[in-house]
Amino acid sequence: MPKYEVRPGGSVRRRGAGIVAGALALVVVATGCSAPTSGGSAPGLPLVATTFTVLADITRQVAGDRARVESITRPGAEVHGYEPTSGDLRRVADADLLVDNGLGLEAWFSRFTDRSDAERVVASAGVTPIPLRGGVGSDADSVGQPNPHAWMSPTAGATYVRNITDALVRLDPDSESHFRARAAAYTAELEAIGDELAARLRDVPPASRMLVTCEGAFSYLTRDAGLDEGYLWGVNSDRQGTPRQIAALITTLRDREVPAVFCESTVSDTAMRQVARETDAAFAGTLYVDSLSGPDGPVPTYLDLLRHDVETIAAGLGAR
Repeated sequence: MPKYEVRPGGSVRRRGAGIVAGALALVVVATGCSAPTSGGSAPGLPLVATTFTVLADITRQVAGDRARVESITRPGAEVHGYEPTSGDLRRVADADLLVDNGLGLEAWFSRFTDRSDAERVVASAGVTPIPLRGGVGSDADSVGQPNPHAWMSPTAGATYVRNITDALVRLDPDSESHFRARAAAYTAELEAIGDELAARLRDVPPASRMLVTCEGAFSYLTRDAGLDEGYLWGVNSDRQGTPRQIAALITTLRDREVPAVFCESTVSDTAMRQVARETDAAFAGTLYVDSLSGPDGPVPTYLDLLRHDVETIAAGLGAR
């Protein structure tokens, strides 16, 4: 088994420098298409590989022109049960830094860490986890596990920025002032969105203060906003929208007279639209969580994602 040392800020480095596996070496020399999520192509820059597009965007905002950044998953991908391809391995085979979310989100990521001597940083390190709860729409198998979607809180997002910044500084100490300055400006933008979230959702009427989504991906955001949360399933799985989950959520919506429901962009909204038909709730829009859109889509950046979701939720729940 590979040995790792844990560093401050959630950084993990392999000890006992294992040689990169022969199979990986083969895919390094193979040809293939580069990802559309590349942070640049200048030779000589360190390569940072992230597990999904949100982390890639955060990393690019801090790194600027001092690193190339690749997301293993593409825009629109569902990250929980992702199946890495040989092309994914090829794109990040020479990575100098690996960035993942942690909190149980990317079980598949060991395929990369087992084959790489690169430093690894867990972006969520230091965030107090919110456990997946029982109750309306929950999966018994997931109750008590940490909810991995901490980046949906702008406050937690600032912790991600700090961890990634510290890792970039270790990677390129000469660029520390560059990284720190960009991180400070970016964190200020996150704090502004957090203030906007609180102000925008403060106007939601008391009886409507429940966010109902397909996946339980908004626990950190609802905590920040003072909303209750309802969902069909705790984390994305092949058992989405069972009859029991749908019936339980319909009962709650009727009892609470919740005006609107939502669903995430990376999953089917069929079950939630059924819930809306069975109640007086409107299906009020698509929310983005696990993936950014392409550059021409509605949420090409992490800040766009947060702003889009806040505005969509506020409008659906009747905020003025």
